[in-house]
Amino acid sequence: MSTTTNPTTTTASSILAQYGPRTTSSSSVTAGAVEDMQNRFLTLLTTQLKNQDPLNPMDNAEVTSQLAQMSTVQGIEKLNQLVSELAGTAQMTDMASLVGRGVLVAGNQITLTSSGGIGGVDLPAAASEVKVTITDQSGVLVRTLDLGALDAGSHNFVWDGKADDGQTAQPGIYKMKIEAKDGSEPVTATALQLGQVTGIVKGPKSTDLQVGDLGIFTLDEVKQIM
Repeated sequence: MSTTTNPTTTTASSILAQYGPRTTSSSSVTAGAVEDMQNRFLTLLTTQLKNQDPLNPMDNAEVTSQLAQMSTVQGIEKLNQLVSELAGTAQMTDMASLVGRGVLVAGNQITLTSSGGIGGVDLPAAASEVKVTITDQSGVLVRTLDLGALDAGSHNFVWDGKADDGQTAQPGIYKMKIEAKDGSEPVTATALQLGQVTGIVKGPKSTDLQVGDLGIFTLDEVKQIM
């Protein structure tokens, strides 16, 4: 077993450089709710005018009042839409700075490059002992790392690529398992895997991060930014 240290900026950059080129992608969803509302209103008003009682026609003031109300509603809707679009644009601008950066998200894979591998662990409570078991895709033990005592929260670690027998493991994707305990009591631990942000995805309700082949994640699901 060996004790690991937090990755330096150089180490993280070297590992991420082997994940592939930075790319950006985004998608947006727009709606013509305001136009639809206006069309429905005009259709209804036209129907009312066609079917009105010739002996008791609609008052011009009433028609003008309804048109004015529609104009007010339309203006409010457009203002709300503009504010929403501006807020979304500001958020996307902020999140765009994450493209190319490494992030830790929940997952049990660790990618070993020629520069090493980075993983992480998320703890709901402090643990006096945390161990990481790394196996190949067949389940054969490759390396056991002793992270020692850790506080509650998210932590990262570096695997130097060495196996327990001292040999250098082949670059590739490995599996990891986290075991944590505080004294004799087990502590639930979540393994974190490293991914590179490759794009920003804007949906109808939120703006999320495309993390390479790992998938799409919300900002709340990102535990660390490297």
